[in-house]
Amino acid sequence: MIVRYRSGQTPMERCLDGKWSKAACEPGVFSLLTHSEPSHWTWSQCIDVSHTYLSEALMCRVASDVMERPVAEVRLLDLLRAHDPVVTNIADAITLEAQQQGLGGALYAEALAMQLTVHLLRRYAAVTYRDCFVAGALPPGRLRRLDEYIESHLHENITIEQLAKVAELGVWTFTRHFKSTTGRSAHAYVMDRRVERARRLLSQGLMAIKEVAFACGFSDQAHMTRVFQARFGITPSRLRKV
Repeated sequence: MIVRYRSGQTPMERCLDGKWSKAACEPGVFSLLTHSEPSHWTWSQCIDVSHTYLSEALMCRVASDVMERPVAEVRLLDLLRAHDPVVTNIADAITLEAQQQGLGGALYAEALAMQLTVHLLRRYAAVTYRDCFVAGALPPGRLRRLDEYIESHLHENITIEQLAKVAELGVWTFTRHFKSTTGRSAHAYVMDRRVERARRLLSQGLMAIKEVAFACGFSDQAHMTRVFQARFGITPSRLRKV
C-alpha cells in the first residue's frame, strides 16, 4: 500500500510489529507498507490522502519477468515518510484515472501499476525466489507440468498466459526460457501436440473428422485441414485412408 499525502500537514505515528515510528507528513511525501501486515496509525491534524494498492500477484509476476526467476514473495520496505516524485506522480495518475474512468481506463491503470511496480522493485523491495533456476532453461519438473497441462487441455484454447502461470513465470520470461529449452515457441509446441494427437485419432478411425478436430483443439475441421495440408501436403480424410 502507498499512502500519498495530498494536502495538510501532521505528525504521523505508526505502530508496526510492535514498534512505533514517527514523522512529519505533508504533501509531496508518501508512506509505504508491505502486504499482510497489521498496523496502527495516529495523527492529530486534518489531512487528505490517497491509497494505492498493488496486489501480491502483480508484484510477483512483474518481479519474475524482471529477475527472470520464479518468485515466491515480494515484500516492500516499511517507510513512514519518503520522498520520490516517480512514486507520487504515478500514484496521482492512478488516482485520477479511478476518479475520471476514461476510455481504456483499466488498461491504462494496469500499465501505470506495472511501471510503479518496477520502480518499487528497484528501490523499495526485497524479493524471495522459489528455487534455483538456470537462466535460459526450464527445469525438468516444470517442463513436465507444462506437458501435463497441455495434454489435459489440448481440446481447449491454450494461451501463453496460462502456460506462463503453470510455469510460475511472467509471460516474457516464460517465452524466452521455453524456446531456449524446447527449440520451439510455445504456440508451435502446442500445435505439434495437436497434430500428433489428431494423427493418432485419425489412424484409429473411431471418430468422425469433425470430432477429431474438436478433441485436438482446432477451431474447426477446416482449420485442421489447413494445418495438415501445410505440414504433410495431404488432408485429414486422405490421411485416414492411407
